[in-house]
Amino acid sequence: MEHPIRSNRTGTRRRLGTLLATALAAAGLTALGGSPAHAADVNLVRNPGFESGLSNWTCSSDSGTTVTSPAHSGTSALKATPAGSDDARCAQTVSVRPNSSYTLSAWVQGSYVYLGASGTGTTDVSTWTPSASGWQQLSTTFSTGANTTSVTVYTHGWYGQPAYVADDVALTGPGDPGDPGDPVPAAPGGLTAKAASSSSVALTWNPVSGATGYNVYQDGTKAQSVSGTSATVTGLAPSTSYRFEVAATNAAGESARSTAVTVTTGAGSGGGPSVPKHAVTGYWQNFDNGAKVQKISDVQSQYDIIAVAFADATATPGAVSFTLDPALNYSEAAFKADIAAKQAAGKSVVISIGGEKGSVSVNDAASAANFADSVYALMQKYGFNGVDIDLENGLNPTYMTQALRALSAKAGSKLVITMAPQTIDMQSPSAGYFRTALNIKDILTVVNTQFYNSGSMNGCDGKVYSQGTVDFLTALACVQLEGGLDPAQVGLGLPASARAAGGGYVAPSVVDNALDCLANGTNCGSFKPSRTYPGIRGAMTWSTNWDAAAGDAWSSGVGPHVHALP
Repeated sequence: MEHPIRSNRTGTRRRLGTLLATALAAAGLTALGGSPAHAADVNLVRNPGFESGLSNWTCSSDSGTTVTSPAHSGTSALKATPAGSDDARCAQTVSVRPNSSYTLSAWVQGSYVYLGASGTGTTDVSTWTPSASGWQQLSTTFSTGANTTSVTVYTHGWYGQPAYVADDVALTGPGDPGDPGDPVPAAPGGLTAKAASSSSVALTWNPVSGATGYNVYQDGTKAQSVSGTSATVTGLAPSTSYRFEVAATNAAGESARSTAVTVTTGAGSGGGPSVPKHAVTGYWQNFDNGAKVQKISDVQSQYDIIAVAFADATATPGAVSFTLDPALNYSEAAFKADIAAKQAAGKSVVISIGGEKGSVSVNDAASAANFADSVYALMQKYGFNGVDIDLENGLNPTYMTQALRALSAKAGSKLVITMAPQTIDMQSPSAGYFRTALNIKDILTVVNTQFYNSGSMNGCDGKVYSQGTVDFLTALACVQLEGGLDPAQVGLGLPASARAAGGGYVAPSVVDNALDCLANGTNCGSFKPSRTYPGIRGAMTWSTNWDAAAGDAWSSGVGPHVHALP
């Protein structure tokens, strides 16, 4: 959330034209969809999942680094950024055997991402993808020459293109006896399960040496992949028995599954957040940045969820506090009374954590507990209905999930949980924010993605759309709608006026058209979803203050339309 205004975060991708296609064809390269490689007992690549940083890898012009999100498995992945004449080549020399056959594969995201091997002694190989908005596997094969004892495997991007991401690089085939590579991990032990609610089950197991991730199986079908030794499976039926198994994974393959455990979910208790089927969310500013200063009582009646921005980080990791800005001349007693009055009118008021400059960090079990305890204390003190997660500097999905579940256990079924990720954070279900939303799907109210300050991004059809258009809103919302979130958990986040953000403002009529397109299949632009989502929750804006400064144009234009959705 831009609070007050931040610079645009561009994700513009420029498509390469006929000249590039001709050049690639001349080089003998082929764009592949990425057929899965056959799992082998040995992966000859060292540090294949970048869990040890860039150890064993060399990237040209210091173009590479490691990131925690997105990661295909484990907790890290390679991110490399082309610049100028440098194509961000990251390479490793691997020992091989002469006159042998090998399969090279890697999982990638980005535009014009390449995977290849050189020094094979026969024909060097390379494969590429023109566009991978989510994780896509590249794979190729080669044979070594009679005198070949090592090859160089590499990834790279393309000149003028954005950063690419790569993970789980694997070179499988006969290995040098002195360089055995990474073996397939052993099966996990110690799997336990307990019903966390009527619709979810919490699983834990023992760590496995050499594993970079784990696959969770529900009744024999893969349910999810996680990097740690715990998982919560959601979307289950009340009073129903389920069987679970876990397998460990790394770039060499997947282990045998653990001993199965069976658990029965609890009985349904009914009740839930008192939020309308179709809702409008607005952020209330606890500061003066040139927008109209408001009290909670001044917030326009069209807003169903009011997010108080923001709680503050404390010296205790993960813990937050809240203090009214003295510049507002707003007493604590009046603030509490105004919250109660809004709730009496059927509104929900939540405390928002983060913002552009928010520095709250939840990265371990202790900080997760501190977060839950401190947010619950604020709920008790001020009467907040729940919490909004607006951490724009990244989050740890494992421990944020843990924190929100701990808060849910304290607050009960009426807890309202909203999220406001940036557009880039919801491009793939493997991204940290997206993973967190899916992890807490059974207690999540709505994700209002910030469809602004984004530049251009990939839609669910693989095409690139520019912000500030109805297509941008619908095609990117489709990523979430088809990526696992319930339509009732998806909202469109937009600035209330052009002054409220650095870019991406659209007129209220464009927001209304996007909602119509998603809910009914009408008023679409060039992109039309393959199906409709009549249950879509609604829309969000930054902020109620900027809306008021613009004469309430946003809430009066979007609010009635949201509330009239089917």
